[in-house]
Amino acid sequence: MSGAEMLFEDRREAGRRLAERLQSYANERPVVFALPRGGVPVGAEVSRSLGAPLEVIVARKIGAPGQPEFGIGAVAPGGVRILNERVVRALGIPGDYLDQVSARESEEVERRLRLFRGDHPYPNLEQRTAILVDDGLATGVTARAALLALRRLNPRRLVLAVPVCAPSSAELLRPETNDLICLLMPDDLEAVGLWYRNFEQVPDEEVMRLLDEAQRPAEP
Repeated sequence: MSGAEMLFEDRREAGRRLAERLQSYANERPVVFALPRGGVPVGAEVSRSLGAPLEVIVARKIGAPGQPEFGIGAVAPGGVRILNERVVRALGIPGDYLDQVSARESEEVERRLRLFRGDHPYPNLEQRTAILVDDGLATGVTARAALLALRRLNPRRLVLAVPVCAPSSAELLRPETNDLICLLMPDDLEAVGLWYRNFEQVPDEEVMRLLDEAQRPAEP
């Protein structure tokens, strides 16, 4: 397979290709949970293909001091917080910094949940399969926090599905799931966006449009 053939055209195309690998779950009354913002166009295609509800679950990265893009942990709904303890110790990051950033990011989690979900409760996941979808995994910290939050909803099966992921992140997250599906697992991932021809930022308005579209009855 050539390098060009390995690239996804955009998130929607990646979602359609991912949905093909998820067809075995179509009869398990699945619920698709997408991580906004970039995971929602991917999840919308999976939701449509499986005939499954589309939901969002929000997780936020805890960045290192002076390096906010370097994830040392993440927070998710229900008070979930994970930390890379090895990195925290190695960098000597103080507890008050972690608490301060965790509180700020937890507030942002709640704000985004209100924006995207309003007061809509999560569905009952007992005897159902929850499929967590994102547009790709680099460090995997936000996905891990989201998986832990979903596990608390007691799904029958918990699946993580992404178009592209780093091998190390896949190994880290595999024990947290019943199944992990990744279409591309390049050793030289570098950044998720490098594996898409079109990786434009997804605005909040597009997220809400896709969620609204997913709630409409399917046309005959």
